[in-house]
Amino acid sequence: MRKLIIISTIILWIFSCQSRGPESAASSETVETSDTEIEVAASRFDQYLHLLKGKKVALVVNQTSMVGEVHLVDTLRSLGINLVKVFAPEHGFRGDHADGAHISSGKDPKTGLEVLSLYGSTKKPSPEMLQGVDLVIFDIQDVGVRFYTFISTMHYVMEACAEQAKEMIVLDRPNPNGFYIDGPVLDLKYQSFIGMHPIPIVHGLTVAELAHMIIGEAWINRSSELQLTTIECKNYSHSSYYELPVRPSPNLPNMNSVYLYPYLGLFEGTNVSVGRGTDKPFQMLGRPGYKGEITFTPKSMPGISDHPKYEGKTCGGFLVTDVVTKEFFIEPGLRLNYLLEFYKTNRKEDGDFFRDFFYKLSGNETLMKQIESGATEEEIKLSWAKDLEEYKEMRKKYLLYP
Repeated sequence: MRKLIIISTIILWIFSCQSRGPESAASSETVETSDTEIEVAASRFDQYLHLLKGKKVALVVNQTSMVGEVHLVDTLRSLGINLVKVFAPEHGFRGDHADGAHISSGKDPKTGLEVLSLYGSTKKPSPEMLQGVDLVIFDIQDVGVRFYTFISTMHYVMEACAEQAKEMIVLDRPNPNGFYIDGPVLDLKYQSFIGMHPIPIVHGLTVAELAHMIIGEAWINRSSELQLTTIECKNYSHSSYYELPVRPSPNLPNMNSVYLYPYLGLFEGTNVSVGRGTDKPFQMLGRPGYKGEITFTPKSMPGISDHPKYEGKTCGGFLVTDVVTKEFFIEPGLRLNYLLEFYKTNRKEDGDFFRDFFYKLSGNETLMKQIESGATEEEIKLSWAKDLEEYKEMRKKYLLYP
């Protein structure tokens, strides 16, 4: 749990801290906060505990599912709730598996609970997996980016619960990137596990708000039949700053990486490394042969990055610092300048700049073509404007917070 910090406060603080560099500014514990704390939904027992009594409960959780200093699994068990199994998303129940790593089912050695993988041979709970379950709780910290896979897991769990007449509760958590909306809206031609919904890259929703949108827009099978309850955070708004108490995934180690992820994530579909396999993932960019300000050599890091791009090869590049500035919080948005720069400087010996994966990340085929044609950042962003306005109007129907 972290203190509520209004964006205006964080702007002034970051501006005063710029001389210390972006990483220290993003992770500092010296920020002045108000007396009002954000309460995540999981800690608001009076709102949902009565719904669990006498039920066989399954949880969709990971290392972020904390109530203060205690995991939700341990908290609910101590309160006498009958937990029968855990469903594990990408990175696993304990968050100790690298990106893309196959998650196996088994028993959790600490609790003895059955852990069923939703990031292996199946991503949607089967009837057999939900057998003996009355109610499913989803409680995972998201970062507000379309290609972050936890919301795709939520989508499939919602659909399975609707189809199999299981109750579902979404315990909400703040969206650290919830104060802006930007990027192309997904063309369903490129729908995949890293992009399930026709929403922008930065969608400006909490998981509970998105759950209501999924139902309201009928994006899952039998959406009207889902018995869904959402529990809201207390004292949160979309203009709040929220410092994540636990890293949401192995390669987002601090708030700097969380803010950079929405647009550095696009580089995963190019021949540029985002620093996986280093101590600053999603905080720097580079590739072999590039003349940059720094060099780095990615290496395999068990549980964090297995065989990252350019493993064992020296990359030239630079730390990305322009997001953690006063200007970003005043006028936030996806930054395309680095993407355009690396494309322009791509040499024949570097190979093709784009990979097919870029289509899934961007959610359309237009962005790649725009970059290849020499379009400016302003021209590209202007092409998103109409879709974004329509999305924002739709979004209003599902907001739980100001």
